[in-house]
Parts: sequence; C-alpha cells; structure tokens
Amino acid sequence: MCGLLGFLTADPATTEVVDQVYDALHCQRHRGPDEKGTWHDEHMIFGFNRLSIIDIEHSHQPLRWGPAENPQRYAMTFNGEIYNYLELREQLAAEHASEFPDGKIFATDGDGESIVAAFHFWGPEAVRKLRGMFAFAIWDTEKRELFLARDPFGIKPLFIATGPGGTAFASEKKSVLELLGPLGVSDELDPRALEHYTVLQYVPEPESLHKNIRRLESGTYATIEVGEEPKATRYFRPDFRVRPFAPATARRAAGAWPRRLSSGRRVDTDAAQARYDEIAAALEDSVAKHMRADVTVGSFLSGGIDSTAIAALAMRHNPKLITFTTGFEREGYSEVDVAAESAELIGARHIVKVVSPAEFAAAIPEIVWYLDDPVADPALVPLYFVAKEARKHVKVVLSGEGADELFGGYTIYREPLSLKPFEYLPAGLRRLAGKLGEAMPDGRRGKSLLQRGSLSLEDRYYGNARSFNDAQLRSVLREFRPEWTHQDVTAPIYAQSAGWDPVTRMQHLDLFTWLRGDILVKADKMTMANSLELRVPFLDNEVMRVAQGLPYEQKISSDTSKYALRRALDGIVPDHVLHRAKLGFPVPLRHWLRGTELYDWAETQIAESHTDHLLNKPAILQMLRDHRAGVADHSRRLWTLLVFMVWHGIFVEDRIKPEIQEPVYPVSL
Repeated sequence: MCGLLGFLTADPATTEVVDQVYDALHCQRHRGPDEKGTWHDEHMIFGFNRLSIIDIEHSHQPLRWGPAENPQRYAMTFNGEIYNYLELREQLAAEHASEFPDGKIFATDGDGESIVAAFHFWGPEAVRKLRGMFAFAIWDTEKRELFLARDPFGIKPLFIATGPGGTAFASEKKSVLELLGPLGVSDELDPRALEHYTVLQYVPEPESLHKNIRRLESGTYATIEVGEEPKATRYFRPDFRVRPFAPATARRAAGAWPRRLSSGRRVDTDAAQARYDEIAAALEDSVAKHMRADVTVGSFLSGGIDSTAIAALAMRHNPKLITFTTGFEREGYSEVDVAAESAELIGARHIVKVVSPAEFAAAIPEIVWYLDDPVADPALVPLYFVAKEARKHVKVVLSGEGADELFGGYTIYREPLSLKPFEYLPAGLRRLAGKLGEAMPDGRRGKSLLQRGSLSLEDRYYGNARSFNDAQLRSVLREFRPEWTHQDVTAPIYAQSAGWDPVTRMQHLDLFTWLRGDILVKADKMTMANSLELRVPFLDNEVMRVAQGLPYEQKISSDTSKYALRRALDGIVPDHVLHRAKLGFPVPLRHWLRGTELYDWAETQIAESHTDHLLNKPAILQMLRDHRAGVADHSRRLWTLLVFMVWHGIFVEDRIKPEIQEPVYPVSL
C-alpha cells in the first residue's frame, strides 16, 4: 500500500523539480507513514509514501525489477494489494524460471513483483489477470515509456495532469496541485464539473473540479511517452450475460423463476441452488485471499447483510477478528445494537464508536481536505471516525462495499416492477400521465409515480444520488447550463447496455457512476486519512463473474432485494440480519440542520464563503431558513452546497486551514 506520486518530465529532470516532487509528498503522508522517498532518472521522478502490509522488510518502493539481461529495467510504484499474487508468482516461475540465474525470478516475498514481472512477460494484458485493488505506474527505462493502470472498479484513485512540462500523477489530487507550476498549467476550476457535482453529489470520473486535472478512469490503463499526451485504453467492460426484458409469463414458462407454492413462497430449483452455492464459494474464496497480510486484519460491521457476511467468513480465517461499527445517539439513526448482536453470534470482539453532533461538525474541514474533491455523502463523516477508532487496533479492515451494485441491493432497483404497467401505455398517454403528475401539489401521493412512469429509464435514472432538479439548479448556480445534464455522464454508459433488462442497466450504470464516484471514494479517502487499508471482497473478479450472470429475478422481487445473495448466505449470516430491509447509513442531517447542532454552523459557512460568483448565496440562505421552518426538506441539497463551500474555502480561497495531524502509529499492528 502506497501513496504514489510521479512526474514524467518533457525535458531532463532538474534538482528543483525533484525537490518539488519530494515536497508534494507531504500532502499524502497519511497514505504511507512507514516510509517516504523519491527516485529519479533523466525523465522519470517517482515519489512514494509507503504503508507496509505485505513483506514489510523487503518490498520497498520504487520497486526495481527486470529480466536477467537487465535486472534494473523497470521501476514501479504501486498503491493497493494483489490478492492472487501467490498464484501469479507460481505461474510466472513455472513458465520463466529457467530464464533467470539460479531459477529465481523474485527477490522479495511481496505482491508488487508479481505485477511488474507479469507486465514484462504478458504486456498490458497482465492487468486482466490481477485480482485486487490497484493503481500503479511502471517506468520502462529501455523503451522510455510509462505505463499507468487502475483496478476494474476504481477502488484506488489516480489523478493525472499533462502540460508543456510533462505529466504528473498521484494518489492525491493535492499533490498534483503542487506540481501545476512545473507542468505549466493553471488551477482553473471546471464549471461543468461543478454542475455535475451539484446534481450527482460527487464529481464523476474522469472529471475533477480542476479543469486541468483529470482521473485515470477505473478499469483503464494508459501509456505515456516522453513529451507526449497519455493514450488511454479501457480493459474492463462488465459482461452481464442477461436476456432481454421478457414478459413474466414467458420467463415462468421457461423455468427462469423458482416455482411458487400456493402460499407464494419460492421453491428453488436445483439449478438455482447450484448458483447460490457458486456465489457462496466465490465469496468465501475472495475473503480468504483478502485476509492475506503480514499485519492484523479487522472488519467493519454494520447491521446489514453485506458487512455481516464478510465478517462471518473472515472469522473462519481469524477467530480473534475484531469488528468495528459506528452510529449516532439519535433513535432511528444507528445500527449499533444490530451490529453488536451480529458480532456476538459470530464470536467476534466488537468495538463501537458513537459520533456526537459536535464531533461531526468539528471534523468537516479536515474531512473535506482529505477528500480532494467534494463528496456530499454525509455517511463519510461517521466512516472517518470508525476508521480512526479501528486504526488503534488494526492496520487493515474488510468491508462490504459493492454487494448492492453486483447483486441488486438498492431499493430503487425494484422500481421497474412498479413502473411496468406504464410500458403498456401508448406514448401519448404516458406523456399525459407525466403532465398530470407535474400539475399535482408537491407531496401528493402518486405525483412521483406518474412523473417517473412517463419517462424512459435513461431519462429518469441517473444513479443512486438525486439532488437538484433543473429549476432548483437555476436558483442556486450563477452559471447554470441546461446542456450540462446528467446525460453527459450517463448516455455513454446506457449505450453499452441497450437491450438489457432495466435492473441490470441500473446496476451497470451505478458501477460507473455511484460506486466509483461516491462509495469507493469515501471508503478509500476516509480510511487512508487514518493510514488504514480497506479491502472490499465483494469487488473481486471471481465474485463479479458469478454475479453478472444472474437474471434479474434472482436479484429483486416486489418484496426483497439481493435474492440470490441472501439465499447463498443462508447459514453464514445470522437470521436476524439475513432478511432485514436495507437501511443504508442514515445520518440525522435533516434534524441537525434544523436545530442547534448544525444550523448556526451552516449559516456561518454561507455568510463567510467567497463563492458569490459561483453560487446564489441569498437563495441558499433562504433554502436553509425554509428547511428550519419545515417548509421543505432541503437537507440533501444544503449539504451538497455546504460541502462545496468548505472545499472552496480550503482549496481556492485558502481561507479555511484544517489542522492535519502528522500520522504516528505503532508499526507492530
């Protein structure tokens, strides 16, 4: 695990630029408090902050490797973990050991050498063989070519900027910002990315809020020659083997659905049971590989099925597993009791962190600094605190992210079932239904159903985050552009899934929007803020392979979600969790913005923010007052704008200066 940083210079590297790279490492010191340094040759400068997880004594960075005729040919910096590295090393040794003196391909016991050796022998196709989370850079000193790659799901970040001075890349955008001068580019903001953020609550890949800094997309690699622009290639495209959305009667006739008794209870076929067994086996294998580490591994544990499954399977490999959960004191906004019961039933030692409103508010500037770009998901605040607590006990934690996207866990995925009758209406009647919905007063039952039923999937669904509509955007954005819609982001993704059933299309969209834009960003940023490595066993090549073959009726029904996963986990997850409705990670933001907890804080942020040229602050202040008065629930929209104001105060105005502590942790964890 490493905070990587690199600068491929167009002209020969100078001492001044090398020093600037070294200084820029300080912005990502939390990603690797165990080791820090730089390496360079004529054009390539590598910087790294290392968090030691596997082969602590020997796998230093940048890692040097090469064939027998040039043992120092490659230099690599690597952020992440490769969970099948033992199998890869074994395969590479079997195929190529005879080409090396004494038959030794590897000089360390770590996972990094498996990447660079695989790249040497298999070329860019090597990335398809990696099971893990990664962002890495390999510099070929012979070809004078840089190779960058990110994992299929985007678990690990990689920001990149190119200018006349060369190309810079890093795990943290803050470090790239420090190198814009040598690159010869400005730190201008991107108004289109701001509008996308306001709608989606996160900045979608490959954008960032700085126009000249992008992100290498998930599931993509890039090659860069000295003085040239990066050339990116997508290597990961989900292969959902699904049928067109046929009528239910046809599917039942074909035996696609489990049989039902007169009571309505499903009776699984032998083929369905075999599928559940395959899911359980793939997940158990993934957890086993994710437990590989030379340090202590713990697990996050909420009250949901996903994290409970991971913790229960992890207990099979570490009976002394420690689990961690967080919540709030307010009733209805905590799953602490359910998580504690789960931990007791699976036999884990359990630690709870309760977050107070005062802690929540005080931590916001620091958290936004760690984020790099704003993410308006309030759940990242308690995640920051539980990660901080976990780091006192372990260096690695497992978590359940990705299960909803792969197995159909979000309640919204059941929407196509409720809207199915609209598909039988002529186009004119559907438009009329939409107009009737628009004419109904806000809050009237059926209004949303009529409006959404009149729209196509592409028009109505743009991911799990929904915040502002166009009228609301016009009221708060100084430069609202109606052509900068969510379809900028979603249309290319929907084009890849034409003909698929609507549930699978929604899942596919979320893989490339909500998952990598919100879920994985907050997971990575909040854990690495505490020098804690987070691993997500659901987001594994083999788990993905079995999940993407599920027909939609094995994912959702009118009364449940993640049907196949729940059946696969029967006997692994305690009964009190197995069939619980999804709660998510609720934060009492709605109440706090109305009360003493956050109202004054929010009012101060609006008053002091220097964003008048971007935002209509009087309209936002009125929105806050209407929220307090109970006119409407604006909490989600307010939080989106407030987080941006804090971000702008830190990264643009230099008005807000969070106190970022130097990471100091015991190495023995």
